[in-house]
Amino acid sequence: MRLLLDTHIFLWFISGDKRLPDKMREAIRNIDNEVYLSVISVWETIIKHQLGKLPLLQLPADYLPLQRKLHQIDSLDWDEISVSRLANLPKLHRDPFDRMLICQSLAHDLTLMTVDEAILAYQIPTFEH
Repeated sequence: MRLLLDTHIFLWFISGDKRLPDKMREAIRNIDNEVYLSVISVWETIIKHQLGKLPLLQLPADYLPLQRKLHQIDSLDWDEISVSRLANLPKLHRDPFDRMLICQSLAHDLTLMTVDEAILAYQIPTFEH
């Protein structure tokens, strides 16, 4: 399975947050799965941290890549093919970061791992928890 982690899923995973369903935790740890964290999630986390809305153990520019590598999660760049998906994406969700993650999952044939109900409203492959 090829998984793209929503920002909150990655943060819950690296912090051991109990809100992360066990089935998701197991899928992220499963070495047979390809697991990705988008640079969009890093961008979103840095912004929220700078605004004082997201406390972290270290500065996110250092902490997130370190945690991603530690857990053997690949980085996914924001690219033109993903941007082009925005043109036809229904306006079901107003959060620009989530809309970009949806576009990346569509453009790169990834299953988006999230518990965000607004994302789940889209007709895209999502991980069932």
